[in-house]
Amino acid sequence: MSGPLAILGPGTLGLSAAQWAAECGLETRLLGRDLDHAEAGLQEIHRRWDRACAKGRLSAEARDQAMHSLSAAAFGPMALEGISSLLEALPEDMALKASALAPLSLPEHADLLVLSGTSALPISDLAARSGLEGRLVGFHLFVPVPKMAVVEMAVAPGTPQAQVDRTRTLGLALRKRVVQVRDQPGFAAARMALAQGLEAMRLLESGVASAEDLDALMTLGYGHPIGPLELSDRVGLDLRLRIAEGLAASGETRFTPPSNLKTLVAEGASGRKARRGFYHWDSEGNRA
Repeated sequence: MSGPLAILGPGTLGLSAAQWAAECGLETRLLGRDLDHAEAGLQEIHRRWDRACAKGRLSAEARDQAMHSLSAAAFGPMALEGISSLLEALPEDMALKASALAPLSLPEHADLLVLSGTSALPISDLAARSGLEGRLVGFHLFVPVPKMAVVEMAVAPGTPQAQVDRTRTLGLALRKRVVQVRDQPGFAAARMALAQGLEAMRLLESGVASAEDLDALMTLGYGHPIGPLELSDRVGLDLRLRIAEGLAASGETRFTPPSNLKTLVAEGASGRKARRGFYHWDSEGNRA
């Protein structure tokens, strides 16, 4: 890495990625829509490190080193000075992401490695809408980033090998196994997880078994660390619904979302972040 990593968006993914990048010793800059937005995210990461220290999961020395590696700034030309890589970590909205990434297509940013943290939106479409054809690479990190050991690198046709190599180098610097997949809606990971999650929702809707029992079949029967319905809550039911609807609209009817998913999202029960989905969650993000 020749320069700092910028992470655009202090949301769930952005905070988790920034926290881990700093813990890995990468000079990291967390970017928000304004300085207050970015600083609020920075303070949340500081609180996480303080809690990890209090519980003995992180040494005070490691915390201080990570804090030294992480800074916050408002997204704009000044915040990009000296940056070698930028990871976009905004919500899964094509228009929002394209609008934010478009300024990076200017000639002065030609050497910047631009990555999207999307887990499902086609990189070729996002690149075309943001003017980043041949430059944008998908970099799907799994949350919580510090605990997950893989990153899904989605490569669109025509992407230069140099961009792929730089992306892989960043993934290795983040101590992840880098799995390269072909660019397509949903990539590979989201498709596999979504297919299982939707089937579990259909079984629940049909009264085959309870949510707890369906999840137990996968955790206790197949050794999965988490069941498909709990995972859906953790990912966000609204996100699951958007991905499913997008894939179904493209003709892949096996991804047609079941009624219970649509009903929960319509009621605002989008999973753990809303404290209600297929399960109830407390304010600390634990199953209630």
